[in-house]
Amino acid sequence: MTSRLVAVVVDCTDADALARFWAAALGHHSIRAWDDDHGTTYAQIDDAVPLLLFQPVGEPRTGKNRLHLDVAPQPGGTQRGEVRRLTALGATVLDEAPGLPWIVMADPEGNEFCVLPAED
Repeated sequence: MTSRLVAVVVDCTDADALARFWAAALGHHSIRAWDDDHGTTYAQIDDAVPLLLFQPVGEPRTGKNRLHLDVAPQPGGTQRGEVRRLTALGATVLDEAPGLPWIVMADPEGNEFCVLPAED
């Protein structure tokens, strides 16, 4: 038997705000908050596959992400247009290295992700 991927979990300070950013970034609409037995409130994007779960933690992120998401514009969109849209949602551009096809960005809590070029 093998394992199956159930969720991608993102540690964050404000689970609700980060879930709203990523739901808007990815075009999802179903955000649900729930509490664990210790009173910690999580937020998840129910209609994302895999599920995206935002877990509040007390300490800030330090250092480079060990895992990141890659996103690309929908058909008919452009990489530059997607970067502008994500910036308007609260992301920031971190790096546009010459010769590399991706643009490195950070979500509102500083988690890095890449915007790839549109597929042909």
